Amino acid sequence: MTHAPAAARALLASALSVTVLLTTAGCSAGGREAPRAPAPASPPPSSAASPSASSAASATGQPPPSPPALNEAQMKAALITETDLGEPWMASRGAATWRDGMLKANTEDADCRRLLDALYTEELFGAPAGPRATATLDDTYNDTQLRYQVAGYPPADVDRVLAWLSTLPEKCEEFRATTTRAGAQLVEVTELPLPEAGDARAALRLTMTGEASDGMPTYLTVDVAAVRVGEDAITLTNGGYGAVLPEVTQAMSQLGADRLAEVARQGRVRI
Repeated sequence: MTHAPAAARALLASALSVTVLLTTAGCSAGGREAPRAPAPASPPPSSAASPSASSAASATGQPPPSPPALNEAQMKAALITETDLGEPWMASRGAATWRDGMLKANTEDADCRRLLDALYTEELFGAPAGPRATATLDDTYNDTQLRYQVAGYPPADVDRVLAWLSTLPEKCEEFRATTTRAGAQLVEVTELPLPEAGDARAALRLTMTGEASDGMPTYLTVDVAAVRVGEDAITLTNGGYGAVLPEVTQAMSQLGADRLAEVARQGRVRI
């Protein structure tokens, strides 16, 4: 069992790390300067994407070629890491037990059920047609887990999902859900404000409260944030039974979006 002073120190450490992240992210956004990311792998130069080819296309009235989609190596370069978060975060030791125990649930309302399904399957936008990159990190002191994914999707599809997410604080403000392992739960959904990251964004905070089969009270908090950056999307979930800091979700959304934009920019420069 974690002693209260140790838990308090861990929470304070997380809060201090987040304060630094928010300050850094705010400065980067204000100066329009994205955080540095590892140099992504990119295809060799080709004449099709050269400045002369673009000029020729303009001269003929044809639009310039679209920027190439990111490959898996570039997506991995855009991921956040435990270094970004600082202590007490570390690389994950496995899937969190609360995913099966709490998020595998059913409810009558179609929109609310769709939200629970998306959180459980971790496929907010569905399976991507191309590559994806994922990072999973644990805060072992606070018993929380953060999962961060980058993948490519058609922008219009992403924007439709973001618009749908924005309606859920009203549609699913409060509802009952039946979980497979923790019985009936009261679920509440609220809006989670995000920094002006990427091209479009939306975020929610979901809480589930009830009583497990052994009579012990249950309390789960899950933040879900999604950000579109060009033709790529970031999906972030941050949840657990312990203290889930919304500042972590907000800071990682901004940092991740800036990093993804920088990786994409570097890739275009190298073409």
